[in-house]
Amino acid sequence: MKIIFITITMLTILISCSFGIDLLLGFEMKTALRNAVSPFRVMEVPEYFVFIFLIAIYFLKKLYSLMNKWISRKLSKMLGEGS
Repeated sequence: MKIIFITITMLTILISCSFGIDLLLGFEMKTALRNAVSPFRVMEVPEYFVFIFLIAIYFLKKLYSLMNKWISRKLSKMLGEGS
């Protein structure tokens, strides 16, 4: 329960900081709110590449882990049946 509370608190603080900075920079209220709530609209091309790269790394790690589990099960079956 603490982790959920801390996560929501951090999210609220970061969104409010982003909103406040946008207002201090002179954006309209509507634009500042849109930037704070939807970060993908304000990302630039290099940021998209980094985002996609990080997601790809995450999925490749999961795939590698699943493949290792599958291979170890196959080997243990082969070794267990051979004895």
